[in-house]
Order: sequence, then C-alpha cells, then structure tokens
Amino acid sequence: MRALEISNRELLAFMSEATNFAAEYWASLEERPSYPSTSGSETARLFDRPWSDEGRGSKVLDDVRVIAEHVRPCTGRFFGYVAGSGEPVGAVGDFLTSVFNQNTTSWRSAPAAITIERAVIGWLAEAIGCGGFAGSLCGGGSMANLMGLAIAREKALAANEEGARPGVVYASEQVHMSIPKAIALLGLGRSNLRLIPVDADFRLRTDALEAAIASDRKFGNTPVAIVASVGAVATGAIDPLRQIAEIAKSEGIWLHVDGAFGVLAALAVPEKFEGLNLADSISLDAHKWLYQPIDCGCLLYRDRDAARKTFSHSGDYVRVFNQDPGEAFAFFEESIELSRRFRALKLWLSLQYHGREAYREAISRDLLHAQLLADAVRARPELELLAPVPLSAVCFRHRVKSNEAILQRVIARGRVYLSNASINGHFALRACFVNHRTEPANVYEIVSEVIAAADELNA
Repeated sequence: MRALEISNRELLAFMSEATNFAAEYWASLEERPSYPSTSGSETARLFDRPWSDEGRGSKVLDDVRVIAEHVRPCTGRFFGYVAGSGEPVGAVGDFLTSVFNQNTTSWRSAPAAITIERAVIGWLAEAIGCGGFAGSLCGGGSMANLMGLAIAREKALAANEEGARPGVVYASEQVHMSIPKAIALLGLGRSNLRLIPVDADFRLRTDALEAAIASDRKFGNTPVAIVASVGAVATGAIDPLRQIAEIAKSEGIWLHVDGAFGVLAALAVPEKFEGLNLADSISLDAHKWLYQPIDCGCLLYRDRDAARKTFSHSGDYVRVFNQDPGEAFAFFEESIELSRRFRALKLWLSLQYHGREAYREAISRDLLHAQLLADAVRARPELELLAPVPLSAVCFRHRVKSNEAILQRVIARGRVYLSNASINGHFALRACFVNHRTEPANVYEIVSEVIAAADELNA
C-alpha cells in the first residue's frame, strides 16, 4: 500500500471510533465543568511532543479523550465572550466539508460549493432584512470588518495602485478591537480613528459624530467610513442605525455595520434593527448567533462592483473562460482569499435541518435568558446591574467584594463560566447568551455561583 493510504476497513473502524466519541462527548457536556482544570505546563506536558518517524495508527485516538479533558466544553453554562455553542449538525457538515475538500475559489473549481455558498449568502442577507446584498463567508468578524473597510477605503481614497493615504474612520468608544486593527493594516493609521462618545445606553451619539465629521472636513481630512456597532462587545449596545445612515448618506461616507455579535438577532426581533438595510456593508458571525462550529463569519455588501474594484487582481492561471454568468463567478474577485474552505456546507445543512423557526426560537430564548439574569441581579441587593441589556450581554458586579476575585473563584468552582468587561471604570462580571443549550436553571445558577464565590472570599 502506498504512503498515506488507508484500507477501507481500517478507515471505517477509525471513523466509527471517532464518531462514537463525538456522540458520547456531546451527551456528556452537561456533566462536564464549565472550564477545564488545567495549566500551560500541564497541556504542554501532554501534547507538545516530537513528530516521530513511525506512525501510531488508530492509537492516536487514545489522545482524543485526554484532549477532551483539556478543552473548553460548549456546555449550556458557558457565558464568556460571545462564543457560540457549536450545533452538532453543523459539526457533521464540517466533517463532510473536509471529506469533499473543495477549494471555493470559483465555480470552475467547485461548482456545487460555489452555488451553495451564494445561496447561503442570500439566506443570511434576507434573514436580516437586507435581501439583494452580495457577500462571502470568511473566518470571522475581524476578517469581515477588514474587508468591509478595505472596500470603503478604496471607494474614498483609492490605494490599490499608488498606496494608502490617511483617511478618517468614525466609530463609538465601544468599538470592537478588530476595527483599529483593520485601520492600521489598511494604512489609514490608527490615529485617524475617531472614537465618538456614547450616550447613557452606550450607543454612539449622532450629535458628536456630526461634529467630528465637520471638524475633519474643516481641517482638510478625508472621511472614509462610519462604523456602527450592532451588538457592542461589552454591552450588546445597538447604535442608532437610521440616524447614522442619514448622516452617512448626506456626507457621502461609507457605512459599515459591525454586526458580528448582534445582527443575526434580527431573525427574532427585527424591530431592534431599523435602518440596517441602509448600510453599505455588514459583518456577521454565524458561529455566534447561528450556533455554528467555528469558523463561519460573513461580509455582506450592497455594491458588488465596489467589492470587485477592491479585490479583483488575478493571474492568468485562474482566468475563467466560461461565459455563463453563474459558471464565470469567482469569489476571489470579491474577497481577500484565494484558497477558501467550503464553509457554507455546514450552514446549508444546519439551517435546512432545523428550519428558520427553530433558529428564531433559540435566539429568542437567549434574549429571554439575558432578561431573566438582569431581573435576578436586580433582585439581589448585594448585586448591581451596570448597563442596559438590549440584546444578550449582561454586565453586573458585587457591590462590596472584589469582582476580580469573585470571577476567579467562579471559574475555579467550574459550574458556570463568565468573562469580564469594563463599564464606566468598574470591573464588571459579564454573561453573554449565544447558547442553544442553556436552560433557565443555568441562568439562575450564575447568580447563586457569584454569591457563593463572594461568600468564599470571607473564609
């Protein structure tokens, strides 16, 4: 047998063992701690090993059970960051994606994969009220934000041929870290990011935005884009989209919506997203609020020609000869990547398997769980809610005890996992609900665990 070949019998046995483990693992999630008890030295001892000349064969699966004890499990009690829960049908789709091993560059390269991705993009755009937008799937919100701002830069200050020039981007003080990173990578310069003050609900103040734009124009600076947050990472705040869109239109500035966290909640509460369809580009993450396995980000945009002007630059070796519009389509003409994973398959399978109503219900449950937690915090005199709860992020603190110490104790106890945020100078305990496995009992457990951890600090 040639190198790397495996007999059908051996492969079936290997796959059977792996899939049995997967099923057992998913069934055991709620018995597992919310975070593994491990350390850097421990994981290095277990997994940082030389690559031997001799293969281990199916014995490598012995390590998988050890790995399972040192990964962060996607239980219904994980509320850190904005981390989706990994829906199993999507995971099966990821496996089949690797089986097919398609490079989704162009229709010529992967006919079914390209067609499916374009269909999924249409589903996502229509689901958030932006039917007709084009786009592509990518690794996550950071890449989507980078590509959206690249299109904005090329439209305002064409740089592809002569190089980048300074240009100004406007965003709220609550903007995600990926935006200043994108501005730096695009050569606009982080000093040209204007952080606009927010109101009491942590939403960008449009009066301050207008003043900042007027000031930049007065001094001869070129506005490139406004970034509106739809689900600010700390609080879930939704910037006033319609008013910002009106400003962007009157000023002739590109409007990019960073919706990686929140925009897919438009499936359940579309009334919260009035004006979203006025954006020029929108980032979203299906591995957050469509619960898909990582990674599955997306950039949507209104103007396909603007995307092509920004990203189209190809060599003769990828020249497309087909004349049919569908068969001539190439994602590499509208995005950064040439080699692209068939990310759409897991979405295509998962969304059809469950149906739209199931996703609408799951998102609605997450929103309800956030309100349940906010009410539970308000009911405890020793706790304090630190921000409104427009979506599913809840920021609160203990009024007396060290909240940093409480967070460390909560994680060590292993029942629930919280992250943190800084709210008006306060260290906040933060719970975020983008988890299809969470039950109301898990929500109330957050409060009981925080109180228990606080009590332990007296010992």
